[in-house]
Amino acid sequence: MNPNSKGARRSQKGLRLWTHARALAALPYVAPVLRSLREHWLEMRSHRQRVRRLTARRGRPDTAALIAQQEAQQEATRASTAYADALRELQALEITCVDPVRGEALFPITHKKKLAWLLYDLFDDQPLRYWRYQDDPAETRRPVAGVEEEAS
Repeated sequence: MNPNSKGARRSQKGLRLWTHARALAALPYVAPVLRSLREHWLEMRSHRQRVRRLTARRGRPDTAALIAQQEAQQEATRASTAYADALRELQALEITCVDPVRGEALFPITHKKKLAWLLYDLFDDQPLRYWRYQDDPAETRRPVAGVEEEAS
């Protein structure tokens, strides 16, 4: 989905801004990308842990251990590349991934002429339920109903 399509706006600093309606319309595209990002992150961490365990073994590694180390390293590199690709895809939409494991991302919006964020939760039945201002603490959650009318 091209963020410039359908009336996307840019702030004075060049940041693409979303509206609640546009963010909802983009969810069928964004959700699988964020799911993929999460899966690649978990896979990458798993393979890196395996590499650490294999290299931490005592004694001189035999051929099978060396092959296992090499394969685990290649899998970690592959997963890392796939993770970076999915992250770039989100960043191209100017969506910020906060936590890939928890499936959290931020859509930039404005509210009362201040930078704010729609909070996306991959595992919530209403994934765009909350928002917060840029200056708010990360724990702040405001119901999205208050921002819907003024997002444009």
